[in-house]
Parts: sequence; structure tokens; C-alpha cells
Amino acid sequence: MENDNNTQQPIKRTVLDYDDICQVAPFFKGKEKLVNWLFHLCAVDKTNDYHSRNMHLPCPDFAHNLFNELEATITVRNEQVLDAIPDGPFITVSNHPFGALDGVALIDIVGHHRPDFKVMVNMILNHISALRPSFIAVDALASNDPSKRAVSVKGIADAMRHVKQGHPLGFFPAGAVSKFTWGLRIEDRMWQPSVVRIIQKLKVPVIPIYFHGHNSVFFNILGMIDWRLRTLRLPVEVFNKKHHNFRVSVGDIISPETIGQHATAEDLGTFLKQQTYNLKKWQK
Repeated sequence: MENDNNTQQPIKRTVLDYDDICQVAPFFKGKEKLVNWLFHLCAVDKTNDYHSRNMHLPCPDFAHNLFNELEATITVRNEQVLDAIPDGPFITVSNHPFGALDGVALIDIVGHHRPDFKVMVNMILNHISALRPSFIAVDALASNDPSKRAVSVKGIADAMRHVKQGHPLGFFPAGAVSKFTWGLRIEDRMWQPSVVRIIQKLKVPVIPIYFHGHNSVFFNILGMIDWRLRTLRLPVEVFNKKHHNFRVSVGDIISPETIGQHATAEDLGTFLKQQTYNLKKWQK
């Protein structure tokens, strides 16, 4: 597998620490006790503890062990699709209802079939440095900031190179966690045309993967107020899933020929999202 910045960077023991907070919000300089209290309130201390104890593990094992510590299970329907896929590149597309645990679960599920599997993630998940060998980071909030745009441009180039070299890659095409719709359903926002265009260019098989369930109602209400409040809640949402059974449905392989029948990114994005959400019905 190719080397990239994620694999070369040293693994940091913590996911987030006092210095990180001060860099983003200088208001907290000299207020370490307050930061520690906030870390406890938001379960960042639990996140850091898990990370420091398991950072030595290969990425799929790091992911799998998190669910073991939560005493949670992952039940995968139609996993034989992953067993049967031939060697070579493929892409997975998934909904994003959990914002963190679905990315970790994807590395667990697919990474144990293909250790060279990587997932494109935003800069929030990229703080989990133990998983960076399985991450390709982009900045969803790049806007007009040249440094942030450079991160995303590099991430896209790394993603395309990874697939062209024969490796599998996972996308959460929404680019952010699912949210309330006007119909008060929790669902992905529109899948990003930039991601869909990458899929069009790569011309490899695509596997839709649907994650059943969602974060708490409180988490989603926070998202309606401010996305930063919702982000602060993410670690709590991880650790309140203790004893949870995560249900995941794997769809049948979509061939490059079928992908090629959709001329525009908008058309293909609608098709891929529909194929993923068609897996929503769980047949016991």
C-alpha cells in the first residue's frame, strides 16, 4: 500500500487534549481544570482512555475492540457479498447516522475482509490518530480557506490513487452525520456531487452499505441549534451505545456498467442513495 501523511504521522495517545482546545479556542488558556471538566462532561476522557490503551492495535482490531468494550454487537445482513468479492478495487457507499461509530464499524466490517480498506472521513474523525492508517481525510468546511482546500485536494488525490492501485475505499457521501428532515425523519442530507464524481471517474464496483438506527433525539436537536454543539456530543453518543446491537445491511454489488448508465453526478448520486436506503427494511 502507498505511504501517505496519515501513515507517516506518529500516533498521538489522546484524541483531544488541553493544548488542542487552546489552539482552537484561546479563551481556555490557563483554564485546564475547566477543560478537564468539559472533557468529563462530554466523555472525551473516556475516548482518550480507550485510545491510549488500544492505539497499538491494527486498525480493524482497534475498531472491533471498541465494540467489545461497549459490550455491543454488530449484526451484518448479506455479509457474504464481502466474502465473495474478487481481489481488486471496489467502493462502498453508506449512510451516516452515527457520525463516528458507523465509520469505526465500517473499518471493522470491511477491514477484516480487506485490511487495505480505507475510508474517506472529515477532520473530526481524523483526530482518532490510531485509525489514520485506514483514513483519508478531507475538510468538509474547506470553503475559501487555502490551507483547508489543500487538505481536501490532497485527500481526493490520495483516494483516487488508492483505488487505482487496486485497493478498496469507503465513502460517506453525505459528508456529515444524518439530521432531521422537514418530515422529522433522521436521514442523510444530499449526497455530495464531488464524491459522486469521484465514483464516476474510478469506474469500479460499488457496494451500498446501510447502517440502521441513529443517535439520540437530543443529539439531533442539538444539530438543529448548532453543529458544534452536536459535535461536542459525539463521544457521549459513542459510550451511550453500551449493549447496543448495531444492524448493518450490505447490498449487492453494483457493476461499473450500471454506474456508467448514469450520465450526471446528480443522477448517479440519487441512484446510489436510493440503492443504499432500499436496504432500510430489515428482514429478520
